[in-house]
Amino acid sequence: MGRLSTHVLDTSLGKPGAGISLLVERIDGPDGNGGRQRVAEATTNDDGRCDVPLLEGDALVVGEYEMRFSVGPYFDRTGAASSGSPRFLDTVVIRFGIADASEHYHVPLLISPFAYSTYRGS
Repeated sequence: MGRLSTHVLDTSLGKPGAGISLLVERIDGPDGNGGRQRVAEATTNDDGRCDVPLLEGDALVVGEYEMRFSVGPYFDRTGAASSGSPRFLDTVVIRFGIADASEHYHVPLLISPFAYSTYRGS
C-alpha cells in the first residue's frame, strides 16, 4: 500500500524540527495549475515526523502535490530567526509528483534559517 510521509531536520541545530505545522494540497489539472484540494494537515512530533502517514491507501493518487511547511514560527521558538522582518524563510513549499500510488513517497525537509533542501527518501 502506498503512502506519503515526511521528516523535518534542523541542520543548524542538529536536531529534529519539532512542532512544525504543514499542509498537503493536490494540484488538479494537466499543467499543475488547476484547482487545489487540501488533502492533509499535520504537525511534526518531537522526532520531526508525523505520527501517521500524511496520505495512504486510496487517499494517495497519481498527480502533483505541494507540501507547505510553516517554518517561521519554529525558528522563532528556537531563537534562530533571522534579524529583521520579513524572515528570510517563513514558509517552505515543495511541489512534487506521485507517479505510482502503490509506492512509499518520503519527502524529508532539511532546514536552517537561511536554506533548505529536500529529496525523495525511503
